[in-house]
Amino acid sequence: MPPQILQLKVTLRGVRPSIWRRLEIPTDTTLLDLHHILQGAMGWTDSHLHQFEQDGVYYGAPDREFGEPMVSERRTRVGDLLQAPKARLTYEYDFGDGWEHEVVVEARVEAQPDARYPRVTGGKRACPPEDVGGAPGYDAFLAAMTDPIHDEHASMLEWIGGPFDAERFDVISANDRIPKRRRVARPDA
Repeated sequence: MPPQILQLKVTLRGVRPSIWRRLEIPTDTTLLDLHHILQGAMGWTDSHLHQFEQDGVYYGAPDREFGEPMVSERRTRVGDLLQAPKARLTYEYDFGDGWEHEVVVEARVEAQPDARYPRVTGGKRACPPEDVGGAPGYDAFLAAMTDPIHDEHASMLEWIGGPFDAERFDVISANDRIPKRRRVARPDA
């Protein structure tokens, strides 16, 4: 049987207009690998804790001191959790800011012979800056950045290091940020 690929749509919750990415990943991708793929695809910097959740089960790095029991993300394959179109899970990044991403399967397809996976195939809008304060903080940040006479405009411009284009998304840059891509081995190869 040819290798299978999941086409996923990942949408950042709580932000309008929506920020999303479309990914294609091999079904044998672990949740830990998916975390790294999501970091690059979204534009996050992997500076904070994260976890996945599906049907009340949490997946991440097991930590007895943290409280919630976690299933190992290193041993859990995405294709085992997301087996069919419309299957979903939640990816939370930065527990302080509380960035929740809805991960939904759009399709399960055969790998293309010359394609490299994982890959980002589409998306909309720029990722919010790290440590901006979640969705409410991002709204306040955008209000300050888009209004030159806003009391916080100069300080936000300095904090972010220059102009910020909330509408910008570049699929090539997103692919450059994700972990090294590989061809999926075909059984007849």
